[in-house]
Amino acid sequence: MVQRLKAYKFRFTPTAAQRKQLAVEFGCARFVWNRCLDVRSTAWKERQEKQNHVSLGRQVTAWKKTECPWLANATANCLTQSLIDQDKAFKNFFDKRGKYPRFKSKWNKQSVRYQLDQRHIQSTYRSGEYLKLPKLGFIKARWSRIPTGIPKMATVSKDPSGRYFVAFACEEGVEALPLTGVAVGLDLGIKDVVVASDGLKSGNPRHLKKQMRRLKFQQRRLSRMQKGSNRRRKQRQRVATIHAHIAAMRADFLHKTTTALIRRADVLALEDLNVRGMMKNHHLAGALADVGMHEFKRQIGYKADWYGRTVVTVDRFAPTSKTCSHCGRYRETMLLSVREWTCPDCRTHHDRDVNAARNILSFATAGEAGLARGGSLNWLSHRLSTPVEARTEAEKLDEAVRLERAA
Repeated sequence: MVQRLKAYKFRFTPTAAQRKQLAVEFGCARFVWNRCLDVRSTAWKERQEKQNHVSLGRQVTAWKKTECPWLANATANCLTQSLIDQDKAFKNFFDKRGKYPRFKSKWNKQSVRYQLDQRHIQSTYRSGEYLKLPKLGFIKARWSRIPTGIPKMATVSKDPSGRYFVAFACEEGVEALPLTGVAVGLDLGIKDVVVASDGLKSGNPRHLKKQMRRLKFQQRRLSRMQKGSNRRRKQRQRVATIHAHIAAMRADFLHKTTTALIRRADVLALEDLNVRGMMKNHHLAGALADVGMHEFKRQIGYKADWYGRTVVTVDRFAPTSKTCSHCGRYRETMLLSVREWTCPDCRTHHDRDVNAARNILSFATAGEAGLARGGSLNWLSHRLSTPVEARTEAEKLDEAVRLERAA
């Protein structure tokens, strides 16, 4: 059993007093973020002066005593955490992992963070589990499972559809799953979200497409309403509820699919897809976003780390679709509309996606020995120029398994 950081997110329904206090928390945290972002940007543009959460925290304390006494109604730690989050946002910007921090709007998602310890999670009354937060008291969440670790921080958020959530992370022990002796290659696509090398196809529920007619109807109603009116505010919430429903269905499908794959295979081979580049194709961007390829790969990665599985990534330039998985014949061109084809050498009939998944598994486990005839020269030279010492432990293990099977 290894210790892993597990995140929990629960929905809860606050009381009238708690909703009022949360509105104060959200508003104060948003004000501190926006004003400190302006102070920070102005100080650098005019005086090349750097600011951090410590120096800005002193200014927030001064504002409480002079011009903004209403900031004292919010939890002091929530304001501090807002400044710490701003520091992280600037660090991500300078490390080229994100864009320049932007001002926050009250119409978008609202969130604040609290410090927690084990005493804040306790079982009270006969109705279930409660979570205790500063200035809010006990909130009753919809507990799908009871955390066993020690939480450090808790984030309370309100999405545009008006739902309240509380999220936190705990360090917990995770047991590795029993070995199955199975290795699968996984090909991601649009027709089927994932196709395995053994022929298993997940299908594509197309969540956005199924809700598109309803979504368009509600969006047209929203576009005709007067800005600033109460009816427009309620209609915005209806549109946000549809988007939240689509996101929830997509997340549920991806979690169930990735968990099933992790349980049935010890080694999972994936292709290193350039999802950001693929999204630039405006004819396929909507369908690609509905699939959630990046989220699929992220879930496979952390679940494999939790449960003792191995994930092997194949080079994105590997000719997986244009290579015969039976004899290794390589085709120079193959249109995306070709879903089935027959190899001219061995006369094997292939399903395009299943064949690609088998090649992904072959390239991942066989290394250079699994290269197709006439494959991409750039990819071939890159693989052959990689010394044995620079290969990962997973590649060395797969090579040893392949040699043992060949013997």
